[in-house]
Amino acid sequence: MTIDSDITMSPEQKIRVAIVGLGFGAAFVPSYLHHPNVESLTICDADEEKLNLIGDRYNVEKRTTRLDDILNSSEIDAVHLLTPIPLHGQNAVSVLEVCKHCACTVPMATNLDDLKAIVAAQRKSGKNYMGMETAVYTRRFLYVKEMLEKGEIGKIQFLRGAHYQDMEGWPSYWMGLPPMYYATHAIGPIFALANTRAKAVHCFGSGVMRPELHEQYGNPYPVETAIFEMDSPTPLAAEVTRSLFHTARDYTESFNVYGEKATFEWEQIEDEQPIVFRMEAQEGRGSKIAFERIDAPDRQDLLPKEIARFTQRSIYDETDPHRSFLQGGGHGGSHPHLVHEFVSSIIENRQPWPDAVTTANWVAAGICAHESAMQGGARVEIPDFSKL
Repeated sequence: MTIDSDITMSPEQKIRVAIVGLGFGAAFVPSYLHHPNVESLTICDADEEKLNLIGDRYNVEKRTTRLDDILNSSEIDAVHLLTPIPLHGQNAVSVLEVCKHCACTVPMATNLDDLKAIVAAQRKSGKNYMGMETAVYTRRFLYVKEMLEKGEIGKIQFLRGAHYQDMEGWPSYWMGLPPMYYATHAIGPIFALANTRAKAVHCFGSGVMRPELHEQYGNPYPVETAIFEMDSPTPLAAEVTRSLFHTARDYTESFNVYGEKATFEWEQIEDEQPIVFRMEAQEGRGSKIAFERIDAPDRQDLLPKEIARFTQRSIYDETDPHRSFLQGGGHGGSHPHLVHEFVSSIIENRQPWPDAVTTANWVAAGICAHESAMQGGARVEIPDFSKL
């Protein structure tokens, strides 16, 4: 049972936030420090040298090396977790159990039991849980979302997502990770644009990894590719491919949406522009297909002016020469949008997007896809966390 929040916050109210994990987490520090509804920021990292480096760089006074200090503090309302993947499930439940709002970098967890535990903890606490999925706040996603809302794409006929990344040399918990355990950068945007979840999956593993990469997770595949059956009133499928090792492809997170009126395709090379195809009627066989390269606009208009500049790489603090370094622009300009949604959802006493159930449905799709791959492509039903 969901417990109602004690109070409804007004737009003038402020919250006190903690960031836990200052590798990737350091990228979010400026947006919290400058957000008009954030009263204070505490930073936490087990590496004291890193903690002090980031704290000194951004002039953050409140610092700790212990997550327990964050959990036990009565002066922190919300926690943004950017800890290693194997800790996400346990850390998120711990935050929610002490009745603090929780944001967590993806993936939410790497097994269905942990997903269920997080959803249950969120419902019991009545606090917010937000999956900090960068892919659903990028310029390209916001552009295609607007195309759909305007009716430009028409009925979606098919979707495709892909995320290629080589993880050699990354921290040890990445070594041999099943590709679909970390597939939300490809899954999230296509499920969100289809406005539904996947109900079943067939997935195949592909390629060969060197033997030592099998040991940690028992996963033999550097690449996994899946076909998802979407929970839709009319037939709808989505294809997702994810690679982590031994695949000569430059880094990309991408999605394609194929519609009856128009199609959006992500660019193949990082510095290119995406393509929009539009169908036009003509006499004779087939239809005329026109296409154009588009430049998805930066949506700073959706953000408070205090943090809008962080969608682009810009000077962090023009007033202080010691803090005039470049900051911002990460993951398609998504970082300040994520921070703003998390903070705003708390201030406005509403669920964030994506919330716990939505995030669990996205992550469960990848977990079930890997299960299918380990069964030679067998059909695997995907649980619906809204009904658990």
